[in-house]
Amino acid sequence: MTDLLLLPGDGIGPEVTAQVRRVAEALTPALTLEERPFGGISYDQLGTPLADETLAAAKAAKAVLMGAVGGPQWAGVPRDKRPEAGLLALRAGMNVFANLRPALCFQPLADASTLKREVVEGLDLMIVRELTGGVYFGSPRFIEDLPGGGKRAVDTQVYTTAEIERVSRVAFELARGRRNKVASAEKSNVMDSGLLWREVVTDLHKRDYADVELTHILADNAAMQIVKDPKQFDVLLTDNLFGDILSDAAAQLTGSLGMLPSAALGVAGTPGLYEPIHGSAPDIAGKGVANPLAAILSFEMALRWSLGRAAEADKLYAAVNAALEKGARTRDLGGSLSTVQMGDAVLAEL
Repeated sequence: MTDLLLLPGDGIGPEVTAQVRRVAEALTPALTLEERPFGGISYDQLGTPLADETLAAAKAAKAVLMGAVGGPQWAGVPRDKRPEAGLLALRAGMNVFANLRPALCFQPLADASTLKREVVEGLDLMIVRELTGGVYFGSPRFIEDLPGGGKRAVDTQVYTTAEIERVSRVAFELARGRRNKVASAEKSNVMDSGLLWREVVTDLHKRDYADVELTHILADNAAMQIVKDPKQFDVLLTDNLFGDILSDAAAQLTGSLGMLPSAALGVAGTPGLYEPIHGSAPDIAGKGVANPLAAILSFEMALRWSLGRAAEADKLYAAVNAALEKGARTRDLGGSLSTVQMGDAVLAEL
């Protein structure tokens, strides 16, 4: 069995994933690594963004680490063949329904955020986003011509009790190991799916997690509160769409999108999917300036959550922090280090 399957993907994905490989080979040389094409590059080579063999390899590995997918060169391909469709199919195929997106402000980067130091210093927020349901997967979805001209587009937001409950359990369990607080974000005031979300979370909390502090917050208010007072949150539970938006907002609190890792988990004993949330960044792809720390920290999460190597994860986290304390900065953090040089800085601390 492969320990870690690497899916470098598109844009800056191969650049940051290469640094993950260097770190993995130095820190955990016993891990078995495998690499396969995924996303746009897979479409170019194989005619599909997610080959059957790649999905099979992902489901057979202990953990999967993805770089990024997408780019303007694939904007004209059929929707079901776009890189993003491959990503959705990978998440669904692996059944990784709970997306963990930590927003941590490393002490040396407290001044890198666009917010004031006192607002972000010491920030430790965990966003738990439902990942395989909601509007990204709901049907019907279509664009149709209207009589007399114009078009109509339809996307469907769908959630079941079981889908809401299983991701909520992840949030409550995580909170018990943190500050014991969950804030559940939805739009129950205008959306029936949001109303069901609030009802299911409330019932589950009453039945099994009454010891955890639960608050409900409308998603638009959550967006404001994340900027106003982010440290009020411990675990923020959201659906797929709102989690996508709120986690990107939280990313800027840390100083850069290049600092944000993520983990996507399913039921116990199945492989997790790990990825930086920064996307393929086609504007800087190939320039060697991308920040690899989000990808490296995604590997740190894989070590902790899927590979059973918490000690190595602690070492890697400490190495990243030490590199930052010594002034290691890529362009997005106000520095001048290249992608490889930032990898060098982490390796030097290891």
